[in-house]
Amino acid sequence: MPQTPPVPPSPRLRDYVAWHDAYRDPASELSVRLRHVQQVISAEFDARPGTVRVMSSCAGQGHDVLGVLAARPELYNRVRGTLLEINPVNAAIARERITSLGVDLRVVEDDASVSDAYVGAVPADLVLLVGILGNVSVEDTRRLVAVAPQFCAPGATLVWTRGSQEPDPGAEIRHWFSRAGFTELSYEEGMEGTSMRMGVHRWEGATPPLRRGVKLFTFLR
Repeated sequence: MPQTPPVPPSPRLRDYVAWHDAYRDPASELSVRLRHVQQVISAEFDARPGTVRVMSSCAGQGHDVLGVLAARPELYNRVRGTLLEINPVNAAIARERITSLGVDLRVVEDDASVSDAYVGAVPADLVLLVGILGNVSVEDTRRLVAVAPQFCAPGATLVWTRGSQEPDPGAEIRHWFSRAGFTELSYEEGMEGTSMRMGVHRWEGATPPLRRGVKLFTFLR
């Protein structure tokens, strides 16, 4: 009888709770990235009148959005939205921080790699794809960028980050966002001497319908 080919093992992922410990070191790459992302988030609130709807994919403990809000209480009544996070410990920490701040955000404990998790969370005015692209394949990066317009309200700002992990598509990511219909607002690389880079893009078109049941990416690390 023919033998069934072996199923390749699932990748062994890092401990994404302990991973957050690097934020305690202000000189770490994660802390550098966090500061730059928070600057963009804060500037977006300043540039937008009224309520800002936020969607953070693979949000972890929510340091980026919640850190800005903790420093700026005047924004409490202007934020709405969703943090998507699959890890129950990280999700619980984010919920606790949201409760302590008293802001109108929710944590959805779901798999952000599947499009169904975004139902009710999008379209948003500020879309955060932070800490994702360096942990997925190049093909999955291309796929996620192509789907990203489905997350964006007209006039939305989208923020992505990536280190220099190999294989590194580099400038191709910026091209993929352009091809998907986004306008690049800014791009940084080598932030504060680290390998971190960040792109900020604007979506000006109508929001395409969210396609259900689509696998967007698989974490490899």
